[in-house]
Amino acid sequence: MSSFEGRVALVTGASRGIGRAIAMRLARGGATVVAAARGANAEETVAAIRAEGGRAEAIALDVTDTEAITAAVGGILERHGRIDILVNNAGITRDQLVLRMKRDDWDAVLATNLTAAFTAIQAVLRPMVKQRSGRIVNVSSVVGQAGNAGQANYAASKAGLIGLTKSVALEVASRGITVNAVTPGLIDTDMTRAIPGAAHDEWAAKIPMQRLGTPDDVAAAVAFLASEEASYITGHVLAVNGGMYM
Repeated sequence: MSSFEGRVALVTGASRGIGRAIAMRLARGGATVVAAARGANAEETVAAIRAEGGRAEAIALDVTDTEAITAAVGGILERHGRIDILVNNAGITRDQLVLRMKRDDWDAVLATNLTAAFTAIQAVLRPMVKQRSGRIVNVSSVVGQAGNAGQANYAASKAGLIGLTKSVALEVASRGITVNAVTPGLIDTDMTRAIPGAAHDEWAAKIPMQRLGTPDDVAAAVAFLASEEASYITGHVLAVNGGMYM
């Protein structure tokens, strides 16, 4: 397992599923993890990390609140003196066919899944540039690559994350900062369990490895991209989908 000793990581959407698995994986590698989620939702993640002997703290964060993100990053710098890893994982769905999709549902998904990542990246880049080091990993989705009927808002937000990743990677590569994305496929989480049975089975049937992914599968990919072993990888999109989209 990669060593993250002395590193400070901010993980958004860390209360459950993929975000929780990422937070725990980084903590097991020695990172001090700041687990962010709405309200007190990240407390259980932090308790689980501490139970394993890791270092973590929970912060309440609405990622759609620009001032709150700026303040959160400022607080991390005050408490820890640095920030080394940002994982933009927070995300929501508001599924509906385009003909019936409400503008509010479009705006909510784009605000949470894409604009919040942009805001968090802006907030961490100044300290990372000063450090001349940093790792940013954006959690996109196979839907952002392949599309999916009934998820135009979600697909647009996740495709946007890929474009954001590549553009920022070009801007900051010379400063020792890498920016990458992972694109999970059908992962066994609360979000995918909520997909109606027929649609769920249709997606599952597309997986050549004949199994759903796990949050730990995604966490392993994120941890690699956040590690020193990936220091010469930037602007990359790492698929974690069991072969369902190549």
